[in-house]
Amino acid sequence: MRRRSLLGVAAAAGLVGAATACEDEPAAAPAPAGAPPLIPTDWASVRAQFAISREIAHLSTYVFASHPAPVRESIERHRTGLDADAISYLHENEVRLDERVAVAAADYLDARLDDIAFTDSTTMGLGLLYSGLRLAPGDEVLTTEHDFYATHESLRLRAERDGVTVRRVRLYADPATASTDEIVGSLTRAVTGRTKVVALTWVHSSTGVKLPIRAIADALRGRGVLLCVDGVHGFGAEDASPGDLGCDFLVSGCHKWLLGPRGTGLVWGSASGWASFAPLIPPFDGRSIGAWLGFDGGTAPPGPAATPGGYHSFEHRWALAEAFEFHKAIGRERVAARTHELATALKDGLSGIGKLKLTTPKSPDLSAGLVCCQVPDVNVEEAVARLRGLKVVATSTPYRPSLLRFGTTIANNEADVEAALKTARTLA
Repeated sequence: MRRRSLLGVAAAAGLVGAATACEDEPAAAPAPAGAPPLIPTDWASVRAQFAISREIAHLSTYVFASHPAPVRESIERHRTGLDADAISYLHENEVRLDERVAVAAADYLDARLDDIAFTDSTTMGLGLLYSGLRLAPGDEVLTTEHDFYATHESLRLRAERDGVTVRRVRLYADPATASTDEIVGSLTRAVTGRTKVVALTWVHSSTGVKLPIRAIADALRGRGVLLCVDGVHGFGAEDASPGDLGCDFLVSGCHKWLLGPRGTGLVWGSASGWASFAPLIPPFDGRSIGAWLGFDGGTAPPGPAATPGGYHSFEHRWALAEAFEFHKAIGRERVAARTHELATALKDGLSGIGKLKLTTPKSPDLSAGLVCCQVPDVNVEEAVARLRGLKVVATSTPYRPSLLRFGTTIANNEADVEAALKTARTLA
């Protein structure tokens, strides 16, 4: 009877996933060989934790992050242990390491352990969330024209299965001049008596617009709707917890702005949010398995109950703790300020270049680290290729129309911004 003795008969008494504290850990793990020790107050030291090529200005790290040194070392340490003796390493470490990740995530989110589910990506989290919400035929989900494929498709599949209605609303006419009043007004006017869920994205990957989620939550209060947010381009870039945002669910991958292990993500839910959700995939929480075995170990709380069970990329999931600790060592507020500082310099520079048209609002209240622009006389894919040839990595947006997109993270510096502006001038 294995799989850490089916998560341990003792876990059936509620020990697994029920930790409220763990041994004190350093604010950031020591850097492995080849990387200097982290000095959290020194941006050059922070940048030195990344093994990215210094010959290239990486303005697309947010798509699929380079791991900082503590995360790389953690992944390698766990991988080495699993390769040497997979079963023993798993059985000896899984409970402790899972708890360590959960505590680190809860600390970063200013949240309760019980309210966090772990996934492999934002897309997985959105699929689980919108498939598991308790909705009846005829109930309405209101989303927007600006949301990404993962939200739109998750909702379409839900509507196909059981008759839930999905509507889309346009929040702003021009992203560059969008305002809080325009966004909140457009959304709230679209809410009807049948609306049970509002599905939004915190920072739009199509334009770089950051929605005023707190103002939206306040405007929706008392209307009986759940506010669900794809937070992937704000999570790790903005200094805001789910409690600050006021939403019911926050879904995010951890391998973008958090710069965490690839193939990791989470779903945070409020107490009222989780009460409206039914898990889809059996969890490997000890209480759930214990109940199946006939032990009375209590009921798994909502977050662990919503975490899909089965084997996964353990070395990456466990290295999430180092990603959260890395950001904590630097400071969530300082990370956000640095991201905005570099993004503002990039926006200011792009707005003065020839025919380029900045589509991302200049105000930090309505933007984060993403910076998008139109290049009228050059196909966007050609623009990306030309910039890459000049050693600047940007991306196109997967929308129609497609825009040229940059992103500033704590792995960047002022020289990267200058390189981007210099090469962008060649497009105009």
